[in-house]
Amino acid sequence: MLSLELRDLTKRYNRRRVFQGLNARMQGGESMVVTGPNGSGKSTLLRLVCGLVRPTGGQVVVTVGDRALSPIEARDHLGLVAPDLALYGELSGLENLRFFARVRGLRVAEEDLQGLLRQVGLEGRDDDMVAAYSSGMRQRLKYAFALLHRPSLLALDEPGTNLDDAGRAMMAQVIARQKAAGGMLVLATNDPQEVSFGDQVLRLGP
Repeated sequence: MLSLELRDLTKRYNRRRVFQGLNARMQGGESMVVTGPNGSGKSTLLRLVCGLVRPTGGQVVVTVGDRALSPIEARDHLGLVAPDLALYGELSGLENLRFFARVRGLRVAEEDLQGLLRQVGLEGRDDDMVAAYSSGMRQRLKYAFALLHRPSLLALDEPGTNLDDAGRAMMAQVIARQKAAGGMLVLATNDPQEVSFGDQVLRLGP
């Protein structure tokens, strides 16, 4: 069983304090929403959880059973959807997934990759170049990328970005499946509908 704990977590950039002394804990099947005004550190906190940046103070502790994982080990259990996640426009949606699977060292069957694209609503568009995708289709592809390795912890930064009603229904289904499978979710958002997905809410800023 995977668990996540924030212990007196602090982040500064030079003299600017983003946040200080954050504490939270969650385990499998639970979700946490991080909310707050622009610039309060929502995206920064998700990047800290995913091990993409280092804290100024405190710790992000990811454990399996009683064993704390190193940041590199923890990444194997994490999936991220974020606005600045890079996709390759000169590749098709399916080729992007093949490439990211190789980067992660995963052996994923072709039918499983196509199944992921169906899950996020990109069926029939798998061979189209991502450069021709709409912004909403790119957001859907980011979900497929994040779900490639069936992560125990799914981190979603502004998860409804560019999604239409059908896309938001897909997002809600992904969230429901993650929790039903005993996985964890961390969402950074100010959208009231998305805030409702959280079992606990961590509010940043004044």
